[in-house]
Amino acid sequence: WGDKFGMLATRGLQIIVVVALAAGIIWGLRQITLVVIPVLLALIFASAFAPVMSWMRRRGVPSILATLIALLTIVLILGGVGWLIVWAVRDQWDSLYSQAEAGAQQLWQWVQTLPFGIDQQQIDDWISSIQDFITSAQFGTGAIAGVSVVANFATGFVLLVVVLFFFLKDGPRMWEFLLRPFRGSAEARARRIGDKTVSTLGAYVRGTASVAFVDAVGIGIGLWILGVPLALPLAVLVFLLAFIPIVGATLAGILAALVALVANGWVNALFVVGLIVLVNQLEGNFLQPVLMGRSMKLHSFVILIALTVGTVLGGIVGAVLAVPITAVAWGIVQVWDGPHTPARWARRKSTEPAPS
Repeated sequence: WGDKFGMLATRGLQIIVVVALAAGIIWGLRQITLVVIPVLLALIFASAFAPVMSWMRRRGVPSILATLIALLTIVLILGGVGWLIVWAVRDQWDSLYSQAEAGAQQLWQWVQTLPFGIDQQQIDDWISSIQDFITSAQFGTGAIAGVSVVANFATGFVLLVVVLFFFLKDGPRMWEFLLRPFRGSAEARARRIGDKTVSTLGAYVRGTASVAFVDAVGIGIGLWILGVPLALPLAVLVFLLAFIPIVGATLAGILAALVALVANGWVNALFVVGLIVLVNQLEGNFLQPVLMGRSMKLHSFVILIALTVGTVLGGIVGAVLAVPITAVAWGIVQVWDGPHTPARWARRKSTEPAPS
């Protein structure tokens, strides 16, 4: 075991153990998603409102009153978003779906005129594959029909509110309790990890929500000016899908363009595509750096991989949580050896090209 092959075998066994342990943890968490997801969401909301709680406490607001104010604000925001979804999207979903479907039909008729060969049978096969996937157990593992959905949602929401209350009220004390076993450099590292987790989650949620709001308002006004029907539900979808980076903006843009294609023709649909591209460019080059900071920026490749893994493991909720969790993991790596010192393996080499 002392030669190179022995060392290689030892390293291979270590990797196998780590992978097996990670797989076991993921499997275990998937069995208790009804608990894990509300706790994660509560941590995210508490991190987002941590500056507000600190501000109120510095001004002498009693802890219980500050907690109730923050909790009520969060519940009202969630309730408002839920009301918008029901009022603006669900009530008009049939119209939105039918117009998008008609737009897809028009687009298909145009595709059939192109020189490269795509026939109806291929399209039917693709649609059949998608339908089979949607109705398969793989796609529906996280969804339970009927009353169970309502019961799970109610249970998860109550747990979310209760856990969020304690995170807001006693979060710092709970963290100090968890730090008791650590001493010296281990304690300093644990504190850096905790501080970085809270700051990263808070900045991500506040920044993403701000960017999503600006995107929704800008695109909604643009669609209204262009005379696209269902501008309000489309704007609400833009806001919601903005929490799924890259993929969400693409889906919202495709849906808006299809609706414009049916209602107002090709020229109007192209204007809508131009509007979506313009807003996305402003978001990527101005809004995100200003509202979220350069340190929050993840490479597009990393985001896509995180979204894929999150979707496979947790469906839509996994897709929403994948990027902030990845951002936290990378943030922890960045402060592993010091407040501004990444882990040794993640440090930039002097020979590396500057990031573009």
